[in-house]
Amino acid sequence: MRRLIVNADDFGYTTGVNRAIVEAHTRGIVTSTTLMANGPAFSEAAHLATGAPRLSVGCHVVLIDGAPLLPPSEISSLCGENGKPSFRDGLISFAARAMAGLLDGEEIEAEATAQIRRVQSSGIVVSHFDTHKHTHIFPAVLRPLLRAAAICGVTAVRNPFGPRRPLRSGELLATPSLWKRTAEVRILRGFARKFRESADRLGFSTPDGTLGIEVTGVLDERLFRAIAETIPEGSWEFVCHPGYNDADLQAANTRLRESRELELQALTLPEARALLANKDIELISYRDLVRH
Repeated sequence: MRRLIVNADDFGYTTGVNRAIVEAHTRGIVTSTTLMANGPAFSEAAHLATGAPRLSVGCHVVLIDGAPLLPPSEISSLCGENGKPSFRDGLISFAARAMAGLLDGEEIEAEATAQIRRVQSSGIVVSHFDTHKHTHIFPAVLRPLLRAAAICGVTAVRNPFGPRRPLRSGELLATPSLWKRTAEVRILRGFARKFRESADRLGFSTPDGTLGIEVTGVLDERLFRAIAETIPEGSWEFVCHPGYNDADLQAANTRLRESRELELQALTLPEARALLANKDIELISYRDLVRH
C-alpha cells in the first residue's frame, strides 16, 4: 500500500501564497498545509481555512527568518544581536549553532508553543507541525519542538528524511542544480535515526519520510511525474510551495518566487491526480495519518 500526503508549506506568508494553496487543494492534489503563526497574511489564511474543511492544517514553526511571537529578550539564543526583533537569518548559521549546542531548548519550546497556540486560538484544530526550512532535522531543535507540540496536544510531525534514492540518475542529469541539493540532503540523513527515536519515544505519528525537498525551487510537471513514479511502499509526504508571484512575494525575503507558480500548475493538473490513481497511490491528509 502506498499513501501520500501532499503538504503545502508557507500558508499565511502572502495573500498570493494563501490563494494558491487553497486552489491547489480545491482544484488539485494538496491535502494538507502548514500555517505560519508569524506570517504577514496569517489572519487571512486562518479565515480561508474555515472555508476548506477538508484541508488538514498544521503549524509551520518558524525559527529562522522573520520575527518571533515572543519578545526577543526572552529568546536571546534565537534572535539577532543587540535585541533585534528578528530571528537570526540564514540556515547555515542556525545549523552551526544548533550542532554546537548554542541554542536554548527552553527558548525553542517557548516560542514554538506560542506559535502553535496562536494557530489554535484562531479556531483551527492543528493536525501536525513542521518547520520553516526543516530546522527540526537537528536533534537539539527537534526535542524541544516535540515537547511544545505535546503540550499543545499536537501528535504528528513531518519526517524530513526522504528515501535513499528519491530520483533516478537520469532526472538528476536533466536538472544539474539538483546534484548539490541531493548531496546536501543525503548528508543530513545522518540525523534520521535520532529523529525516529525521539518521535517514537513521545508517541508522535509521522510519515515514513518526505519527498520533494530536493526539488524545492525547480519542481515542475516533469519532476513531479518522476517522483510519483518512484514512491516506495508506505505513507509518505510530498512537500510543495505553491503561490502567486505577486507584489507581496516580490518584496518578501525568499528565493521561491516564479517557482511557486510552476508548482501550482503541476499540482492542479488533472494528470497529476490521474497519475497517482494509476499507480494505486492513495491521497491522504495528516488527519488520516493520525487516525490510522
